[in-house]
Amino acid sequence: MTLLKKFHKGPPKVRTQISIAVAALAVHVPAEDWGDGGIVKWLRDEMNCHPEFIPGFLELLMVLPEEVFNYKIAARPERRRQFEKELTSEMEVALNILTACLNINELKEQVSQEMVLIIAVLFILLCDVLEAFASWLRLRHGIPGAALASHPLVLTALSSLNSELLSEASVNVVSELIHYTAAGSSGGTSVHIPLIQVIVPQVMNLKVQLRDSSKDEEDVKAIARLFADMGDSYVELIATGSDESMLIVNALLEVASHPEYDIASMTFNFWHNLQVNLTKSTVDICEPQPGGSHLSGIPQFSGSLALRYGYGVQCVVSEYFFSVSSRVQYPEDYKDLSYEDLKDFKQTRYVVVRSASSFFIFILMRPGIYASTTLTESVMLIAVADVLIDAASVLGGEATLKILYMKLVEAVARCGSDERKEWRPAEAALYCIRAISNHVSVVEAEVMPQCYEYASKTSPSTPITADRFNNMQLVLVVITFPQDICHFFLHGFKPLLKPDPLGREAFGLCLTIGAYSKWLDAAPGGLSIFPSVIDILMSGMSISEDSAAAAALAFRHICDDCRKKLCGSLDGLFHIYHRAVNGEGNFKVPAEDSLHLVEALSMVITELPPDHAKKALEALCLPVVTSLQEVVNQGPEILDKKVAREFTVHIDRFAYIFRYVNHPEAVADAIQRLWPIFKAIFDVRAWDMRTMESLCRACKYAVRTSGRFMGITIGAMLEEIQALYQLHHQPCFLYLSSEVIKIFGSDPSCADYLKNLIEALFSHTICLLKNIQEFTARPDIADDCFLLASRCIRYCPQLFIPSAVFPSLVDCSMIGITVQHREASNSILTFLSDIFDLAKSSPGEQYQSIRDTVIIPRGACITRILIACLTGALPNSRLETVTYALLALTRTYGMKTVEWAKECISLVPLTAVTEVERARFLQAFSNVAAGADINTLTVSMEELSDVCRRNRTVQEIVQGALRPLELNLAPLSSS
Repeated sequence: MTLLKKFHKGPPKVRTQISIAVAALAVHVPAEDWGDGGIVKWLRDEMNCHPEFIPGFLELLMVLPEEVFNYKIAARPERRRQFEKELTSEMEVALNILTACLNINELKEQVSQEMVLIIAVLFILLCDVLEAFASWLRLRHGIPGAALASHPLVLTALSSLNSELLSEASVNVVSELIHYTAAGSSGGTSVHIPLIQVIVPQVMNLKVQLRDSSKDEEDVKAIARLFADMGDSYVELIATGSDESMLIVNALLEVASHPEYDIASMTFNFWHNLQVNLTKSTVDICEPQPGGSHLSGIPQFSGSLALRYGYGVQCVVSEYFFSVSSRVQYPEDYKDLSYEDLKDFKQTRYVVVRSASSFFIFILMRPGIYASTTLTESVMLIAVADVLIDAASVLGGEATLKILYMKLVEAVARCGSDERKEWRPAEAALYCIRAISNHVSVVEAEVMPQCYEYASKTSPSTPITADRFNNMQLVLVVITFPQDICHFFLHGFKPLLKPDPLGREAFGLCLTIGAYSKWLDAAPGGLSIFPSVIDILMSGMSISEDSAAAAALAFRHICDDCRKKLCGSLDGLFHIYHRAVNGEGNFKVPAEDSLHLVEALSMVITELPPDHAKKALEALCLPVVTSLQEVVNQGPEILDKKVAREFTVHIDRFAYIFRYVNHPEAVADAIQRLWPIFKAIFDVRAWDMRTMESLCRACKYAVRTSGRFMGITIGAMLEEIQALYQLHHQPCFLYLSSEVIKIFGSDPSCADYLKNLIEALFSHTICLLKNIQEFTARPDIADDCFLLASRCIRYCPQLFIPSAVFPSLVDCSMIGITVQHREASNSILTFLSDIFDLAKSSPGEQYQSIRDTVIIPRGACITRILIACLTGALPNSRLETVTYALLALTRTYGMKTVEWAKECISLVPLTAVTEVERARFLQAFSNVAAGADINTLTVSMEELSDVCRRNRTVQEIVQGALRPLELNLAPLSSS
C-alpha cells in the first residue's frame, strides 16, 4: 500500500501491477483482517484521509472485482467464493466511493493552474471512475434497476457516450449495464425495465455514427458492440414485435450492413437467437407449407400467412438475397489465387453460422415496416449457404428458390449484354440453389419433368461442352416454379455464359444434379430422365478434375437415392465405373473420388436379389482385383520397395465395397477368394503402417458385413495378424481384432481361436508397455490395446476375465493411466471403469468373484493413482473420465473404497489439503458408498481438484506425496 501511494503519479503500468498485487492479497485475506468491514471500507477511509492518492486508489478499486474471476491466484475455492460474497456485500459502498470521485474539487488543488492540465487530469479521473464502475457491474449484484436508472454514475456514462475522450470507458459501462439488466443473478429484464428505458434511447442516438465516415473504425466497432449487446440481451423483448423493438432491429440491420466484416458479424448471434425465439413464439401461426419441404419438424410459413402479412415483404427479402448471394461469388482474380487461397474461399462458403432466417420471420410478423429497407451485399461475408437453409426452413423451399431464381435471371441478363460473358454470378446463384436442395419438395410434379425433358432434347450424341453445361445448369434451377415462369425462363433467356476453362460451371451443375437426387427418385417419370442425367455426369468426368470429382459425388447421391430404380441399369453403370477406375478414355476422376463410384455401385447392388448380387459383386471387384493382382505378381522384392499408395488406392476400394454391399454371404465369398492376395500383402508389407491400416480397414468392413458367414477365412485372418503382431507391433492389428471380438465374441465355435488371440496379443503388448516412458512412446498401441480389452469385457468376458493375462493387463493399465495422450489415457480409464461395472452386463455377472480377487488387492493403489490423476497427474480435460472411474469403483466396493481413499488422502500434507477439505472429500465418498446421489461426489472431486491445482507448487507437493507412477504401496506408507 505504501508503494501504491508512492507511485500514485508514477507510470500507469507500475501502478496497475501494484494494484493487482494488493488485490491478490485481498483474495487471500479475510474481510475481518482488514479492520472495519474489509478492503473496500478500508479504501474509503484512506481516500477520505488522503485525497491526493485518489488516482492510485481508484486503480485498486477497479482491479478488485476483476480478481474474483482470476483463477491464476492460488486461492482455495471456498475462500474465492467468500471473497466474491465480501465484494458483492460492499458494492453499494464501492459505488458511493466512485460517485464521490465525480466531485473532484479536491483534485483541482493538486494540479497546475494551467487549464489544459486541469482538464487532462479531470478526464483521466473520470475515465478511471467509469472503468471501475464497469468492473463492479460485472459482479451482477442485484441493485434494483430503478435505483441505477437515476444513479449519477449511470447518467455520467450515458452522457459521455459522445465524448471523444470518454467514449471508450462509457461504452464499457453501458455494455455492462446492458448485460446487468439481462443477467439472471440480478433479476433479469423484467425487474430492470426502468433502467432499460434509460439505456435504449441513449444508445439509439448513436445510430447515425455507424455511417459517419469521419469516425475512427474502433469507435464504430464500440458503437456496433452496444447495438449487438442490446440485441443479444433483449432478444426476448424484441421478439414481441413492439414498436420500440422495431427500432432496435432497424439499428441492428444497419450494423449488419456495414461493409467491414468484423463489425457486421457482431450481429450474427442476435439473428440466430431471434430466429429461435420467433420460431418458438409463432408455432401457433406456423403450418407446413404444401410441397415446401420433405423434412419433418421444420417450422415454415405458409402461403396464406404471406397473404396475411402482405407481399411487400417479398421485395425486402428479395433484395436481401440478391446482396447475400453475391458473397459466394468467385473473386475476379480467382485464376491468380494460390491453391491454399482458393481452398480457403471454398471452405468459407461452407462455414456454418446461422443468422438470417430470423430476419424473415420478423419482417413477416411486422409487415410494411421495412418496405424500403435493403441490406448491402456485405451483410454476410461467410455462411451464405446456412443463411439460405435457415430462410428456406422458414419461408419454404419454393419461396426461397424464387428469390434465388430472380438472382439467376439477373445474372443471365447481365451476361447477355456483357462482352466478357461473365460466368461467376450465375455460378454463385447455382451454389445458393444447391444449398437449399433439402428444402425443395420431392413430390413436385409440375415443372421438374419439363426441366429434365428440355435437358434431354439436347442430342446425347453431341459432346457436352462447357456451353452445353451452361444450358443444363440454367434449366435445372427452375425447380418448383409455376409453369408460366418455367416456360418464360426456358424460352426467354439463353445461356450466354463464357465457358470456364477450369470447369467450375460443370462442377456446379454436377453438384446441383446430385443435390436434387431425391426429387429424381420421387418423380413419376424419373426413370426416363436418367439417361440424360448420366450423360451430363459422364461429360463432367471429362472436363477437369474438379468437375470429375463433383460428377462422381453426384453419381453417388443419385445411386443412393434412386438405387431401386437403377437396378435394371447395372450394365451402363458398370461401364462408367470401369472407365473411371481403370482410367480409360478421357475420364479425369481422381483416385480418391473414384471411391464415390465404388460406393454408388455398391448401394445399387445391395438392392439386388442374393444370386444377382453375388455376380454383380464379382463384377464390381474384378477391375480392382486385376490391378492389385498385377502389383502382387511383381514379387516380394519389388513389392517391398513400392510406395504405400500403389497398394492403398486399390485396397481402399475393397473397403468401400465390403462396407456398402449389404449381402453378407456374397461379401464373405468375396473375401475368401481375395484372401490369398491380402495374405501376400500382409506378409510382405507388414512393416508399412499405411498399407496395414488400409488392409485392416478393408478386413474390418468385411468382418462387420459378413459376420458369421466368413467361415474358415476368419481363422486364417486371426492367425495372420496374431503372428505378424509379434514382429511388427502395428496398432491396426489390435483394432481389427476388436472388430472380430465384437462379431464373434459370443460364438462358442470361435472360442479357441479368440482365446489364443487375445492372450497372445495382450501378453505381447504387456511386454511392450512396461513403464510410462514406453506408454508415451507407443500411445497408439496403448489406445488400441485397451479398446480391445474393453471389447473383451463386453463381448467375451468368459474368455478374458478368467484368463492368465487379465491380472497382468490390470497392472499394465495402472502403469499407463497417467500417460499424456488423450485417447490412450481415456481408453485405459474406460477399461478400468468397465471392470468395475462388470455387474451391469448379464454375461459379466458370474465373473465378479474372479474380478474381485484381482481388483481388491490392488484397490488402494488404483484409488491412489486415480486421485493423483484427479489432483494434477492428468490435465483438467480428463476430469470427467477420471471422476467416472472413481464413481464406478465406489459404487462397486462401497466402504472399501472409502478406506482406500482415506489412506490415500492422508498422504497429502496439510499445507496442501486441510483437514476440513479432507473430511468433506471423504464424506462424499461415504455418501455415495451408502447409496446417495453421485453428484455429491462429483462436486467434491471438482473441489479437491481445484484445491490441489491452485498453483504449481501445491500440485507438485500433492503429486510428490501420491506418486502415481509407483505401484508399490509399502514405501509410500512408510515415508
